[in-house]
Amino acid sequence: MPRLDEVFKKSGVPTHTFVPPSEYDRVAVALRTPGRGIIVEGPSGIGKTSCIKRAIDDVGLSDSCLFLSARKQTDADLISELPAMKNIGIVVVDDFHRLPDADKLKLTDFVKLLADEEEQESKIILIGINRAGQTLVEYAPDLLHRVETIRFGKTNVERIKSLISLGENVLNCDISISDEIAEEAEGSFAMAQVLCHEACLQGRLHETSKESTSKAINVSLPCIRESVLGDLHPRFFPISRDFATGNKLRREGRAPYLNLLRWLSQTPEGALDTREALASNPAMKGSVGQVIDKGYLLTLIRNNEQLASLFHFEPDTSLLTIEDPKLLYFIRHLIWSKFASQVGYFSIDFKSRYDFALSFAGENRDLAEAVAQALAEREMSVFYDKHEQHRILANDVEEYLAPIYRSESRFVLALLSKDYPRKIWTKFESDNFKHRFGENAVVPIWYTDTPLGMFDQSRRFGGITFDSSKDLSGQANEIADTLSQMMEDVRAKDAERADG
Repeated sequence: MPRLDEVFKKSGVPTHTFVPPSEYDRVAVALRTPGRGIIVEGPSGIGKTSCIKRAIDDVGLSDSCLFLSARKQTDADLISELPAMKNIGIVVVDDFHRLPDADKLKLTDFVKLLADEEEQESKIILIGINRAGQTLVEYAPDLLHRVETIRFGKTNVERIKSLISLGENVLNCDISISDEIAEEAEGSFAMAQVLCHEACLQGRLHETSKESTSKAINVSLPCIRESVLGDLHPRFFPISRDFATGNKLRREGRAPYLNLLRWLSQTPEGALDTREALASNPAMKGSVGQVIDKGYLLTLIRNNEQLASLFHFEPDTSLLTIEDPKLLYFIRHLIWSKFASQVGYFSIDFKSRYDFALSFAGENRDLAEAVAQALAEREMSVFYDKHEQHRILANDVEEYLAPIYRSESRFVLALLSKDYPRKIWTKFESDNFKHRFGENAVVPIWYTDTPLGMFDQSRRFGGITFDSSKDLSGQANEIADTLSQMMEDVRAKDAERADG
């Protein structure tokens, strides 16, 4: 008599509840084509591996098939040796996207060779997350017409309902909210299994009912959701926190990793195109763009075993992906303002486009660049003209710059050297921010070699002194530290006002 855990399986390949995805026929035909490689790509939890295994069984090829996973080191070693082997039968390489680049390249060449020779005794099937095929083709553009690329998308609601119906038939039960569960799963066979499993548990059904009529499972979706999220919390909250805080919690910063996680939760398939996300969120471009461009995001994931098992970032495609549908379900139900507070941030809402805008004479670019870099590394958004050249070029410069110094930056950093008053652009910039001295929004940085009497008005306000005869890098970091402490206080006061 089938048990609940055998019917609505919380992990593994389904037995009683397998529903062929819409791509099944293409997979079956491709399996029968001699030598032609297959790339199967798509989000996690939608049945890619289950479909391949069932199709292989159905076409009678299971006896000559070997399944390998790039997640297992012993398998990865064997995968690396495949191109040197003959008559390998059907080899399925799961989690292909996790292979080292060198092994991806070798497999690419091997797949091309098998296709060209129409090899009867060898076939490679690669299974990966979104755009795995695109990544592979980038290694070898001429591979495109030598492989069958099959992309799995979100499962439609009707197929989810079919899965639930199969389980109900086996367990002899009737889940009253089956349609709601089908919607709640959001296209994931895996989450449908988890939700139905919980529904049956709450309905006290542990194995196939012996009743003559279907056992009614009368439960509410909020109760199921609460219980599932409660089960997921001990595993996924610490992981979400570790991702959201990055390598170090910077309360003064713009929470770039947390915002990446939030944007990821809003994607339909758990795959975020970071380039598109940055284009849609220009206020976060500085801080989030920094952690991506400098490789900090990739390093964070690779250096944390738990994160590496659940997240994947592909620099070539700029795609950040979650590889466990349960984690995606968990973060989709986070209350982000509460989560931000729980992990240590004051807020994730920022009124200004930039935290700081730098105003300086060209002769002082060395300090400006060092301060801009130090602040960016502390996850703050900084307007520094060199980083904005590609945008400024396409605009009227005065119209572009004026709002930044007038209101779009939380603070203006004015590097007041003896050269500052001699420049046309610094005069233009200061004309746009001078009224902000009274708003406590301008931080003067005075050069020690500036003649006495220059910038006397600015000395009515708090500022920082810079000695050009001393170590620039050390002083730039000290300036950034001071500004970070100031910004942390500002964020805290903003949070207090918001709560009040």
